[in-house]
Amino acid sequence: MKLVLLLSALLAGIALSQGAAVMSVDLGSEWMKVGVVSPGVPMEIALNRESKRKTPAILAFRDGTRTIGEDAQTIGIKDPNSAYGYLLDLLGKTIDNPIVDLYRKRFPYYNIVGDPERNTVVFRKSDTEEFSVEELVAQMLVKAKQFAQESVQQPITECVLTVPGYFGQAEREALLSAAQLANLKVLQLINDYAAVALNYGVFHRGEINETAQYYLFYDMGAYKTSAAVVSYQLVKDKQTREINPVVQVLGVGYDRTLGGLEIQLRLRDYLAQEFNALKKTKTDVTTSPRALAKLFKEAGRLKNVLSANTEFFAQIENLIEDIDFKLAVSREKLEQICEDLWPRATKPLEEALASSHLSLDVITQVILFGGGTRVPRVQETIKAVIKQELGKNLNADESATMGAVYKAADLSAGFKVKKFVVKDATLFPLQVSFERDPGDGAAVKQVKRALFALMNPYPQKKVITFNKHTDDFEFYVNYADLDRYSKEEIAALGSLNVTKVQLKQVKELLEKSKKELVDNKGIKAYFYLDDSGIFRCTGVEYVYEKQKPEEDADDDSTLSKFGSTLSKLFTKDGDEKKDDSEQEDQANAGEEPSKSDDNEKAKEEEASSKEQKSEDSAKQDAEAKNETIKLVTVKSPVTYESQTQFVVPLAGSGYDQSVAKLAAINKAEEQRVRLESAFNALEAHIIEVQQKLDEDSYAKCATAEEKEKLLAECSTLGEWLYEDLEDPKAEIYEEKLAQLKKLSNVFLARHWEHEERPEAIKALKGMIDGAEKFLVTGRNLTKDTNPEKDVFTQVEIDTLDKVITETNAWLKTETAAQKKLAKNADIRLTVKDITDKMSLLDREVKYLVNKIKIWKPKAKPAAEKDKKKEEEVVASGSGDGTKTEDADQQQEPPAKEEQQESVDEITPTPAEEETKTPHSEL
Repeated sequence: MKLVLLLSALLAGIALSQGAAVMSVDLGSEWMKVGVVSPGVPMEIALNRESKRKTPAILAFRDGTRTIGEDAQTIGIKDPNSAYGYLLDLLGKTIDNPIVDLYRKRFPYYNIVGDPERNTVVFRKSDTEEFSVEELVAQMLVKAKQFAQESVQQPITECVLTVPGYFGQAEREALLSAAQLANLKVLQLINDYAAVALNYGVFHRGEINETAQYYLFYDMGAYKTSAAVVSYQLVKDKQTREINPVVQVLGVGYDRTLGGLEIQLRLRDYLAQEFNALKKTKTDVTTSPRALAKLFKEAGRLKNVLSANTEFFAQIENLIEDIDFKLAVSREKLEQICEDLWPRATKPLEEALASSHLSLDVITQVILFGGGTRVPRVQETIKAVIKQELGKNLNADESATMGAVYKAADLSAGFKVKKFVVKDATLFPLQVSFERDPGDGAAVKQVKRALFALMNPYPQKKVITFNKHTDDFEFYVNYADLDRYSKEEIAALGSLNVTKVQLKQVKELLEKSKKELVDNKGIKAYFYLDDSGIFRCTGVEYVYEKQKPEEDADDDSTLSKFGSTLSKLFTKDGDEKKDDSEQEDQANAGEEPSKSDDNEKAKEEEASSKEQKSEDSAKQDAEAKNETIKLVTVKSPVTYESQTQFVVPLAGSGYDQSVAKLAAINKAEEQRVRLESAFNALEAHIIEVQQKLDEDSYAKCATAEEKEKLLAECSTLGEWLYEDLEDPKAEIYEEKLAQLKKLSNVFLARHWEHEERPEAIKALKGMIDGAEKFLVTGRNLTKDTNPEKDVFTQVEIDTLDKVITETNAWLKTETAAQKKLAKNADIRLTVKDITDKMSLLDREVKYLVNKIKIWKPKAKPAAEKDKKKEEEVVASGSGDGTKTEDADQQQEPPAKEEQQESVDEITPTPAEEETKTPHSEL
């Protein structure tokens, strides 16, 4: 039976591997959580190697070995500059960014230099060992992928990553580069508060209706604090006409340097100050990287404990120069040293409400997530502002991960989930700026046009039209309207220039179309802010109208004209006018006069009055022509070049070098893991063989000679195993293990046979009993015993009888012969022999069972039916024709029923494969 179960499990595994699993990664500054979903398995958190649900987001390199998580934390205590953590906010930053300066101040033991080509952050440990932030984050994502694949037992290539909402274009592009290095396809970057809001909405879908409900999600993580106002509402899709729940971000506020890390650093500095005050050594403890790392670790433990207790002792053994340190710290003292931080905790909340244009009165609930919200003083400060109970019904650690994995399942082609629309909001407005020459010797003007305003929803597409340029020109896309942010925050954002677009061969294109031009619609530039918050210029076209060729115009049939007239009759005038006005506003968006300077506006209006009159007359002429000729719209692509203006993305030779570096590190780790696994497997098998030979049940299964040889081999291998090899290879240990298993499998196989044989014999006897009972029934369903129900032939019955008899005789003979043999003798009656007999017997019985399922009685011949009717009439004892007719009428329905029964078809049962749904439904 165990063999059957093993086969079933194997088949189930094969079916599972045919699906495509996806994952989400909530890569925070301090912790990393991985969510997975696979066909037939609900959303869940992938466990790491230590069977924990979250992994420290830190990795270390020491002696050519890469470690991640808790092992890396241990190395970080002994050798701080070999372990790298709190990396997320360094993505996409140049070396002169204030965030990098803050990182240096917080962790002074790192040697941070600028990349010679990109001027981005590089951790340099030695002349031969240095890593960019993208390379370090990519290795974290590689480890996350390993955890996910081990959880679902199949390869994973697609994921959704969470990011802080304040990540700009540079940070998002850098994270995508890191994911590409990790060989991951990013389905979407989702802001952490949007992922949490999605997770909350999925599990409260029944509470959402047509009336908007407003919630505020407050997050204090390790590195930052943010707040987001969102709305939940059922909305009807205009295209599909389906009604789906929609969560829309309405307002956001954040503080990128306020979090649990800042509290922990304050505690670290306080402990260092108190230790130095003891004057147990002349050495300043802050000058020792190892001592500083020990203080940082103890400060983290102290912060967590004081969240639940009012007082606790900080204890560090051998802090520096073999001196131990112990200090009592109260929660009151913690709140005192962080006194200036608590007022900052409510500012993101206030900013979120202000940008959403809502008040606290309409907020249904303020919901907390993030580890920093467990600090009692943080909760007290928020509660004092909102004057209501805080929502704590979310998993503070895993809600963003679970929301992101739901989004991953929605975006993946292998799953079908209930639709839940997410609309995020723009935090940093984008504008287009370009130069325009008004002509007549006037000065060139700098024109600016808003593209994506503050809190504009995305994903969204926009179009800007340039209708006064006649030669090559360029325009820029920049961050704008940043008045709500402080100077420090704007500096942390980095370069305010996003993209430069150069248009080429414009003059040639205009000249080429001049002959057939009727109406100039201008040069249109198309922009897209996708669901990951990534901005792109997707194309540039020159649009104009020309006269439709006469032969095409003649081809217009009367029917098509009639259809056009009907469509106009059934079109609402209001809608038509509305569409026209929208199109006109969109077309002229790029050429409106600048609103920043009223004087310039007045001058421009005065200078362009004549031009406007000529344009109006030209427009009237064009309208007059439209009444008599047919026009077609032509869109000609314009050659353009788009250049990134922020941090140079990782590409070209730099990207290739990073790929090669990570491939070498991954290969070295695979070899190390294989070597360790081979060593551990050999060591474990040596111990197993020695222990089992001491057990009586196993020892009886080996001869004295085999036992002596095995023990001698184990002893020799045990001594060799712990010798220092110059160049240990996994192949050596694997070969030694194979040789040992060849010897040990002899007695281990015998023991297994003796243990499993009774169960197998019991199963075979049960099948024989069932077959014998079936045989008794089958004998009564042959032509000789039951002519009207001759299901089986005599040959089939005799064949089954023969198989049962031979199996019974074989089992008795082999069982008796096996009992006479010693346990250490070669096995005569194996479990495989028994299962083979079971298969033979099962095949014969199943053949007959299937035959009886499809059997139908044969239709009786017509002559036999007439004869039977005559006999029934005679038997009635009457010669009256009327009674005979009645008898015929009484006999007619059964004859019809028999005829109907004989022609009924068998409806096949659907195959198992046909009943399976093609997609997993969450």
